Amino acid sequence: MRNRLQLFTGDDDVATATAEQVTVRLGDISRALRDAMRWNRTWLDDFEDDEVQVSPDLYDIISAYMRLRPGA
Repeated sequence: MRNRLQLFTGDDDVATATAEQVTVRLGDISRALRDAMRWNRTWLDDFEDDEVQVSPDLYDIISAYMRLRPGA
């Protein structure tokens, strides 16, 4: 099946499509994210305000890491 691209024209009469959610393992995307951050890829900025869902235990670990991390 071929992918189809849609042209956004800004017409208000077009129904807004709901964004589909995709579930992925952190390990499957962490390598790409590390590489993109290392090379300061601009596409990361496009998603900077997007929300992601994480499990409560991962959130606790990330929060603790950010508090304990030595300052630059």
